[in-house]
Amino acid sequence: VKSENRKTIWNTEEVPEGCEFDDTWDPREQPEYEILFKQSVGTEDVFFGMTGKDPSTACCEDIVIKIKLPETKYSDITLDIQDKVLDLRTPKKKLLLHLPYPVNSKEGRARFLSEEEILEVTLRVSRQFDFINFA
Repeated sequence: VKSENRKTIWNTEEVPEGCEFDDTWDPREQPEYEILFKQSVGTEDVFFGMTGKDPSTACCEDIVIKIKLPETKYSDITLDIQDKVLDLRTPKKKLLLHLPYPVNSKEGRARFLSEEEILEVTLRVSRQFDFINFA
């Protein structure tokens, strides 16, 4: 593939999304985190199996990320969410997380549970229509 500008050494398609956030020189440590998958299940799924959903991550609608942030205040948290990357920064911790599935970055929710010192981020998975995901 020829580039329009002869001085460029790579195309933008060759650079993975999220690498612009990666900072190897930042000495802050990475917090503990947990990735959970969530799906809406109704009686037609539980009793009859009509929708074809199963317990796999392919049938989940949301990704829930729980990040432990000890000794952190809500006002100190900076959170940036792209389609495939979650970038969290605090004065003592940093987390660059490449998400397992593309998400809708405009429709996410985050809440800080101050008693447990956990940030809970819920993101809607954006999937192509297939035989499992009709909606």
